[in-house]
Amino acid sequence: MMEEMIIFDLEQGQSLGKQIADHMNIYLGEYEFRRFEGGEHKIRPLVNVRNRDVFVISSLYGDRMDSVNDKLCRLFFFLGALRDATAGRITVVAPYLCYSRKDRKTKARDPVTTKYLARLFDAMKIDAIMTMDVHNLQAFQNSYHCLTEHLEAKNLFVKYFAHKLRGESILVMSPDFGGAKRAEQFRESLEKELKNEIGFGLMEKSRSKGIVKGDKVTGELEGKSIILIDDLIGSGGTLLRAAEACQQRGAKAIYAVATHGTFSQDAQHNLDQPAFEEIVITDSIPHLNLDPTFVQKKIHVISISTLLAKAILCMHTGDSIVELLGHE
Repeated sequence: MMEEMIIFDLEQGQSLGKQIADHMNIYLGEYEFRRFEGGEHKIRPLVNVRNRDVFVISSLYGDRMDSVNDKLCRLFFFLGALRDATAGRITVVAPYLCYSRKDRKTKARDPVTTKYLARLFDAMKIDAIMTMDVHNLQAFQNSYHCLTEHLEAKNLFVKYFAHKLRGESILVMSPDFGGAKRAEQFRESLEKELKNEIGFGLMEKSRSKGIVKGDKVTGELEGKSIILIDDLIGSGGTLLRAAEACQQRGAKAIYAVATHGTFSQDAQHNLDQPAFEEIVITDSIPHLNLDPTFVQKKIHVISISTLLAKAILCMHTGDSIVELLGHE
């Protein structure tokens, strides 16, 4: 029989894991992490995990201290140590899951990195993986042999914009064809919440060898508040192209919305433009590479800690995550 739950946070000083633990009124599990000369490291739990329901929080993004690959290696070694210590059930909680954008072959001999990452997790014999708003949900679910739990920030964004834009004429837009379904689902939920008709738009975009082309947009934009929604913001270049195209067509205000803010070195320049009224993201990733003054002026961060805490508790008790997300 499964014993009590324990949560480990491998984020090393980031606040998300602590917030999750506080919501659940539990302490985070202690572990040892040591770096050695030559770049090697050691990581192990410092508490008994035998037969316990173990959740390991690690948002897999690169930062100034560690690359994505460093974090992956640390996570894999910790998962191996947990399995060797006879943990009962092991669930990886990765709010941002790296390598999820390369989910198919677009050129000859292309890697399908999403599938390869899943094989590595399978090799560590985890029981489940929980993440949020992956780039391609179908590819994510089809790649893993273990249980997959996919959370969405959609309802958090709906609540925010239902309050902020109530009474406004709104249009929801996807900055590319790939995100059209995500944008349409958000539009439907926001429309239901506001009990008012909301328009839908789409921007034509193609990418080859890192070069983005296309700036045609569809939809009635004149005088409307535009919500540009995507799964993540990297450089912000695609969103800027879409925002400027909307502005040229008479949009009243433009909001850029994404679950994950990876924010490359060019992001602040692209996002700190008059075309954007506000940038709305979650705290799945700390807003790196951004000046605090710019963050205060232009960025609104919505916390996902309560949602993650509720989802973890649902998994532990066997309650429905589907109902938690409002799909029923």
